[in-house]
Amino acid sequence: MKFKGGIHPDYHKLTAGLSTVAMPLLDRYVVPVAQHIGAPGEVIVERGQEVKRGQPLTRPDGFVSVPVHAPTSGKVKKISDFAHPMGKLQPGIEIIPDGEDTWFEDLVKHDQWRDMEPSALKDIIRDAGLVGLGGASFPTHVKLSPPKEKSIDLLILNGAECEPYLTSDHRVMLEHPTEVMEGIGLLMKVLGVDKAMVGIESNKADAREALQNARPDDLDIEVHLLETKYPQGSEKHLIYALTGRKVPAGGLPMDSGVVVQNVGTALSCFEAVKFGQPLIERVVTVTGSAVNNPANVMVRVGTPVQDVIDFCGGLKNDVGKVIFGGPMMGIVQFNLKAPVLKGTSGILCLVEDEITQFQSSPCIRCGNCVDACPMFLVPSAMGLLVERNRFEDLGEYHITDCIECGSCAYVCLSHRPLVQFFKRGKLEWREHLKNLEGSAS
Repeated sequence: MKFKGGIHPDYHKLTAGLSTVAMPLLDRYVVPVAQHIGAPGEVIVERGQEVKRGQPLTRPDGFVSVPVHAPTSGKVKKISDFAHPMGKLQPGIEIIPDGEDTWFEDLVKHDQWRDMEPSALKDIIRDAGLVGLGGASFPTHVKLSPPKEKSIDLLILNGAECEPYLTSDHRVMLEHPTEVMEGIGLLMKVLGVDKAMVGIESNKADAREALQNARPDDLDIEVHLLETKYPQGSEKHLIYALTGRKVPAGGLPMDSGVVVQNVGTALSCFEAVKFGQPLIERVVTVTGSAVNNPANVMVRVGTPVQDVIDFCGGLKNDVGKVIFGGPMMGIVQFNLKAPVLKGTSGILCLVEDEITQFQSSPCIRCGNCVDACPMFLVPSAMGLLVERNRFEDLGEYHITDCIECGSCAYVCLSHRPLVQFFKRGKLEWREHLKNLEGSAS
């Protein structure tokens, strides 16, 4: 199935053919307490305390919460506010490694996930700090706990990686196909479903072949190639492309009987169960015209971005912008001391010439954004309402259905910052609703 709208940007998959390389142990890590959607955990270590690799540093604070763990063994130097990728100082735990990289002794390995109860598997996933690795960073155990009234019959794995430049999921599928497949089976057992589907864009046919060859005989897992089209990896569009099912407006994938997980998340779930390994490292694509040696790098959570860039040869003199994630939905960084998070899929470095050519001007009502919007919205009108502070009118344009994919901004002839408009518009619209509720009571 093909979805309406979307775009075909230049993909610049510079690192698609480069095997993942691991960074050496550093002399300092800063692990942010807040790394996922939901409540940050409560810090359970103290300044001066010795910790081991994989040891919990926080404990969950509520259901939609998971712990963070030490990336290596060493001593807690400081618990304070540090630079954070979201742009403002946030609580973090600074660890000075002891050079031994010794694993936490309480980690438990389970050789046979097929013999385990679904509830036990889900507890392991929660305690390992698993979140979605596609960028949203939603706690995995919460996604695997749909309400009883929601009947789930299908697991979908997102291997589309439609964001330009990024290749971390691609490398995971090529380098760990057996583990990814075992992770899919493990997730199927937790959900109690008999069928799973993997969606991969057609520009990664080698990844489909790798997964097909690694598919276990006892699991019903289909691996499909999809059109290379942005935003193919959006949950709602991936579900439609693979099944024809439509997620209702304002609804979630579970409303169509589906749970969606990222292929990297499946790998991490398998590692958490098989090896007792919490989520303390991930593959990060370091790429773009402003970095000297683009690469796919295995990076420990808490590694300052400057260290990752230095490992890849440093930045060129005409660097104009550094982005966590890809060019469509990534977050611009203003402080290279900010650390890699669980959800950091890429570090994109662009030269000045690539970012100065887009100067915003008034909307000319060409309609390109309407044609490109995969959610059937009218971005031009929504943008004008935000500009004019008419936030109370955004509801009739269904602004909360916007997935902030950036397709509208990509095709805009006036280079308007539409995604930024819609981020603010959503906040103002929700505030407007709260004020209405308050006045009604």
